[in-house]
Amino acid sequence: MKARINKIKEIVGKELSCSAHNLDHVMRVHNMCIFLAKYEEHVDLDILIPAALLHDIGRVIESQDKSGKTDHAILGAEMAEDILRNLDYNEEEIEKIKHCIITHRYRSGNEPRTIEAKILFDADKLDVIGSIGIARTFMISGQFGQSLSQNNLSNDYIINNTSENGRLKDVSKHSPFIEYELKFKKIPEKLYTKKAKEIGKDRLAFMDLFFKKLELEIEGIE
Repeated sequence: MKARINKIKEIVGKELSCSAHNLDHVMRVHNMCIFLAKYEEHVDLDILIPAALLHDIGRVIESQDKSGKTDHAILGAEMAEDILRNLDYNEEEIEKIKHCIITHRYRSGNEPRTIEAKILFDADKLDVIGSIGIARTFMISGQFGQSLSQNNLSNDYIINNTSENGRLKDVSKHSPFIEYELKFKKIPEKLYTKKAKEIGKDRLAFMDLFFKKLELEIEGIE
């Protein structure tokens, strides 16, 4: 088990180069998964841990696709299947891990059914809110040359810059404020586990204060 996990970490580290979705993010999600698992019953860590490590394996390819058609969760599950099979995971384990990866994405219609998938979903979402969420959001903002402006938060923007699978077509037209309004505010209510909801509520309260103050400072009021 340890040898296989170390090999997965090695593969993931080489595959991910996106600043906000690199191995640091993966390991934070991995650690949060283990933490949340302590508050749930009958969690299979042999499924949860590899799923956590592989959940964003398709992220870089998605970021490079300007059409908005690539879904890193679907692609990641396909990539993970080959990796897991080469590491001698059996077919039942592979399918369970793939389910976790496919259902971890926020903007999709794929719902997590197992406790492992629900924990991974929650852990991944917690990493985009609170102080770490703010840091990652502005890393992405700088990476894609986004503006601090609050403009473009309209139905036209949402329709024109979002693909059918919920992926942003042009990340440069997005902004931290838009992401905060469209996604971050809704995360705590979307979480599955009780402990994650508690953490999410606390993290969002901090984020609310930050964006309210940032708005005032941008307007030159404070």
